[in-house]
Amino acid sequence: MKQPPELHPQLEKHAQDVIAMEQPIFSVRAHVFQIDPETKKNWLPSSKSAVPVSYYYDSARNTYRIISVEGSKAIINSTITPNMAFTKTSQKFGQWSDPRANTVYGLGFGTEADLAKFVEKFKEVKDLTRQQMSQGQSPPTVNGQTDDSLTSSATPTPRETPPNRGIFHTRSSSLTSMKDANQQPPSAEQKENVNLRERRNSFNNPGNNANGNTSPENQLKYENDRLKLALAQSSSNAKKWEVELQTLKNNNARLTAALQESTSNVEEWKKQLAAYKDETGRLKKKVSDLEQSGGNSEQVSALELELSEANDRVETLQRDNKYKDQEVDRLQQRLAEMQTRETANGNLQGKLKVDQVKGLEEENRSLHQKVHDLQQLLQDYRSSQDQEKAEVVQMQDQLGSKLTELYEFHEQIMATLRKESQS
Repeated sequence: MKQPPELHPQLEKHAQDVIAMEQPIFSVRAHVFQIDPETKKNWLPSSKSAVPVSYYYDSARNTYRIISVEGSKAIINSTITPNMAFTKTSQKFGQWSDPRANTVYGLGFGTEADLAKFVEKFKEVKDLTRQQMSQGQSPPTVNGQTDDSLTSSATPTPRETPPNRGIFHTRSSSLTSMKDANQQPPSAEQKENVNLRERRNSFNNPGNNANGNTSPENQLKYENDRLKLALAQSSSNAKKWEVELQTLKNNNARLTAALQESTSNVEEWKKQLAAYKDETGRLKKKVSDLEQSGGNSEQVSALELELSEANDRVETLQRDNKYKDQEVDRLQQRLAEMQTRETANGNLQGKLKVDQVKGLEEENRSLHQKVHDLQQLLQDYRSSQDQEKAEVVQMQDQLGSKLTELYEFHEQIMATLRKESQS
């Protein structure tokens, strides 16, 4: 099988140095491929399996890079420039061209979500690189050399080289050395400009930011998500308490119905007991009348048997009545406990709602304050950025005028040298 081209040793060593010094901004696992340098059509696998592919910020060269290492071998070290483009060729595969490495890299992701995150981060890093170029920062470098493709549009076209160029360089070098020797210490304005640049770099530099690649928009999004999570959790707790309260109400209704049924049964049994007591009294009176009148012994025996059965029924009803009274007392006690729990639950739910509203109001105030602080920070950053842009434009104008004066001075020197050589 044809092997993909290996990285230049300096690029591979530089990738190892960046990984050792910097933390990745974003990382995802993917299969790495390179285009066949001969056919420019077929893909050659650079990795044996899915490997981490990470975005790094190289603070030493002020560049953003895509680096991937398999074992101890660097298989990707690509510097991101504003004119690069990442192309999504399928649902899980994408590619980009690196003109400095003279190759095309391809990545095969495990899921569509990983590919979408990688594309989003690629656009974000490319925008940051474009902002650095527009703010007049030094262009990205590779192995200490400036990328000509990025600086060609910003560098003025050199004029035709005049004769005796060596003399001009000798004079200009001596003038530069004299200028450096007589250079004054930096003024307060120059120190302030340096501080502004350091503050801008600390704001844009993800490697020095304590929270990573944080911006006011990301901070607002984080606070919004946190508030949504708190609201969802509070709503879940409220629904849980509502379900429990409804369960208590249903149990209370069932106990109330059972208590009413037991009460009605007790009343019925009391009526039956009173009727049996009346019948027993009537039978006792009848037995006593028969005994006094000296009636038939068989009638007396029958009445006594009937009286005994009536007494047994009365005792049975009394026992049942006593048992039902105990059951009614037990149901009433349980009903009272349920009513107490329902009252306490209602009070707790009301207190929870009040505490929840207070907590949400407090979080809302805190969020508004953070939004105001972030907006103020963003406004300060934009104002400092505008000021620095104006300073860069002013410095460019001054540099252009100095170059014009230097060129005129050079023409005068050349004219003088021609006159001397002619004479």
